[in-house]
Amino acid sequence: MSDLPTEPVPGGGRPLTGAGSLTGGEAVVRALAAHGVTDAFGIPGTHNLEIYRHLRPYGIRHVTSRHEQGAGYAADAYARVSGRPGVAVTTTGPALLNIAAAVGQAYSDSVPLLVVSPGMPLRHPRQATGLLHEMRSQTDALRGVAAVSHRVSSVDEIGAAVARAFTLFRTRRPRPVHIEVPLDLMEAVEPAGPARTAPPAGPALPDPDAVRAAAEALSAARRPGLVLGGGARAASAECRALAALLGAPVVTTANGKGIVDERHPLSLGVSLHSPAVQKWLADRDVVLAVGTELAESDVWGPLPVLAGSLIRVDLDPAQMYAGLPADVPLVGDAPLVLRALLDACRGRDRDAAGRDDGADAGALVTDLRTTRDDETRARDARWRPYLRAMRRVLAEDAVITSDSAQCCYYGALPHLPVGPEGRFLHPTGFGTLGYALPAAIGAKTAHPERQVVALSGDGGLQFSVQELATAAQSGLPLPVVVFDNGGYGEIREGMAARGDEPVAVDLPAVDLPALARAYGGQGAVARSPEELAAALTASLTTPGPTIVTVPEESAR
Repeated sequence: MSDLPTEPVPGGGRPLTGAGSLTGGEAVVRALAAHGVTDAFGIPGTHNLEIYRHLRPYGIRHVTSRHEQGAGYAADAYARVSGRPGVAVTTTGPALLNIAAAVGQAYSDSVPLLVVSPGMPLRHPRQATGLLHEMRSQTDALRGVAAVSHRVSSVDEIGAAVARAFTLFRTRRPRPVHIEVPLDLMEAVEPAGPARTAPPAGPALPDPDAVRAAAEALSAARRPGLVLGGGARAASAECRALAALLGAPVVTTANGKGIVDERHPLSLGVSLHSPAVQKWLADRDVVLAVGTELAESDVWGPLPVLAGSLIRVDLDPAQMYAGLPADVPLVGDAPLVLRALLDACRGRDRDAAGRDDGADAGALVTDLRTTRDDETRARDARWRPYLRAMRRVLAEDAVITSDSAQCCYYGALPHLPVGPEGRFLHPTGFGTLGYALPAAIGAKTAHPERQVVALSGDGGLQFSVQELATAAQSGLPLPVVVFDNGGYGEIREGMAARGDEPVAVDLPAVDLPALARAYGGQGAVARSPEELAAALTASLTTPGPTIVTVPEESAR
């Protein structure tokens, strides 16, 4: 029976212990259900069985991954596409360390991920005793990658800890939280009090004086530009309206991909890595950056020195001083800030014909796109026909999950256009490998009715290839497009660029379509864009995963 039912499990909210007292495991599940959690990812283990005992009675469906890292990536993607926190459950020790890489990725990409695990007993001695999965400090380990790692000391505290996590997700820059429940509290029956929930969070409103200062600068700008990051996702309409009002070209980070349709006349897409676009950005007299760190991982190198002023919009006040400091800081929710900014700009006169770039910003964008593509034409030509074939097949609201693979960051990020209806999920910053396949499972769990496609390389796929079994168990269509260059292509080319002999980067060939069939899915090889289009079309309606391999020699 599938672990991904399409209907909620009946009987939600039924306590299995006496009124007013709960086991620690039930307290965890009751708190999750009270916050609207309907799906969780993870693997049951000896120490977390009391949590698993209560999932179905409280109406929470569970997706069993084949590795805890896969559970973390799936919960991460679930959060990105659903707008609700992703939840993962692990057991102690190695299981929690297995998910740590996914927690680090969620921290880097500002994803609300809640990881719940057991821990050593309350009175466990500091000196090692040889208890199963024993480690010196799980909370110390997770504090290195999560925003918060909280060890509770009573059953009653569990509800407050979960409520605190959801409060942080709603009121601050969303980042992962770990809650540890000591082993003896998992089974202990203690008074728990009423279910606690995070209080409603009011919108973060911008300072009116800062809005006026930003509107004045933008209205007077002769060469404005917009930079959009993942924090602008909820403000897509406002971003488009402001770009049109100002006649300002728009460039996005990887996490901001598709906030403004990448086929829009003012869109430069994901192009911050382009020398031509960096030069253009540095020459702006006013730059409006919304929901982005403006970090080196966004521009793939040193940050450009801006000639003009920088207006930053962010929920996190600390971001105003990170990377490029803001000349005008606007702290608040992006939609509310941009609506206020739009109203303020509409009340000011602006002579568009007097801009240094001239009246036709669209022509400027067209020229920049051409220059950007000319810079990397030889390198990127191998992927572009295949990406065009994918775009023809996929629906506008399709979700594409990505990996740290050349076909993704050189290919799909700049060359596979996405609009606001769709999503492109890429592991930026932390830059993990193995994200695409489990992330696709998480996205499909959140939206089983939408097309979801994983895009990866052969090296990255094998970090989490076992999740093909999870995808097969779901029975939901899940294409996995793999560009196979026989190993770690980026590192191979980096060694060659240094004048080094390539070492440990050429991997023996694996028949990935056959592997997919062994896991209960399907497989195909596409040696042309037309073959990829046909295989992708079929796999979108074929239950379970389908690996479609594109050999590198076919993509050159």
